[in-house]
Amino acid sequence: MSTPSDRVASITAGRVPGPASSRRDFLHLAGAALGAALPLSAGAQGADLTKIQGFEQAARDPDLSVGWKPVSERRIRVGIAGYGVCKFGAVFGFQDHPNVEVVAVTDLFPDRCAALARECRCAKTYPSLEEMIKDPRIEAVFVATDAPSHARHCIAALKHGKHVAVAVPAVFGSLEEADLLWETVRTTGLTYMMFETSAFHADLHAMREIYRAGGLGKVVYAEGEYYHYMSEPIDSYQGWRIGLPPQWYPTHSNAYYPCVTGGSFTRVSCIGTPSLIDEFKPGNNGYRNPFGTEIAMFQTSEGGSARMAVSWDTPGASGEMGRIRGQRGTFYGEYKGLEKKLPPLKRPPLPPGVAGAYSGHHGGSHGPLMNEFVMALLENRTPLVNIAMALNLTVSGIVAHQSALRDGEWMKIPQYRL
Repeated sequence: MSTPSDRVASITAGRVPGPASSRRDFLHLAGAALGAALPLSAGAQGADLTKIQGFEQAARDPDLSVGWKPVSERRIRVGIAGYGVCKFGAVFGFQDHPNVEVVAVTDLFPDRCAALARECRCAKTYPSLEEMIKDPRIEAVFVATDAPSHARHCIAALKHGKHVAVAVPAVFGSLEEADLLWETVRTTGLTYMMFETSAFHADLHAMREIYRAGGLGKVVYAEGEYYHYMSEPIDSYQGWRIGLPPQWYPTHSNAYYPCVTGGSFTRVSCIGTPSLIDEFKPGNNGYRNPFGTEIAMFQTSEGGSARMAVSWDTPGASGEMGRIRGQRGTFYGEYKGLEKKLPPLKRPPLPPGVAGAYSGHHGGSHGPLMNEFVMALLENRTPLVNIAMALNLTVSGIVAHQSALRDGEWMKIPQYRL
């Protein structure tokens, strides 16, 4: 098993087969193209969230706050960065949590920054994340900027002494950046959490509780799917979504194993399918990506198998979904297995104010994710989607895309363990 500390010396032996230079060259070319070839977007402030996958309003749970009790009167001082196409800076509800004070917000575009400030009921704004993280009042930062900047922005915030929560993915196509983020979190000792929405879908939460109670036993097979049809590109900062390799955005599907068991994927063989959509043809995107769909077969850390699919170009049934089979039980929409007493399978209760306008987005996961991060800080504990889980979710997809470019060659995946 390769570890971050020896990664540079074990690129071919402990990471993925093939010359290190080929991987670096590919990522360098993709990065250069992102800066030079993709169109600049002015921001998508007016985007209609109801037309974006994952923002369909799920049914409200009238008992969402039943049983909630405050654990502290402390208010964590939070800075929020990013109010782009998905408006993530506001939709996780930090501004509605009784243990949070949003003290500053930022976005590169002044109109979006002002809108984020209004939504978060915050008077202080900054022109950039780099300026905001200098504010000594801020204890924690939520990074909701463009995906290619996630790791860079998180590392900068951590180095300024801030705890960090971040939208997915943890890193964007770079194994080297993953190691740097890992070392930064470990060195600073600060709290890091990635907001993977599937982790708090009602079904996956139930799977996790059943697994922890021993109801599933060893998981022999898992499936995760993220089908998000995009007949036309979704607007984004500097066009980063245009032609995006599917497995560079793998966490919504991959969650249906690591977020259930706490385990990881150790090897992968991935098949990519050429797309009928123009943006997923190599000459039409800055990634030189030829695939609109990538289906990965993983070996898990328990020795089982997992099939994880990401697709941008297959119309029809869509969303974030998964299933799981264990030696002692199965969850395909409902639990079937041994007759034994199980813990409550409902998601933890939320503060009354958090059950607001955005509570139904991404399967009702926004409030629980934000609350998990806040509770981890209040209780001085490791959050669910910690740095190891975040990287295990993300890096496995990066290697899967490399496998797809090599006609499904089996490749080893770096492992992260706390």
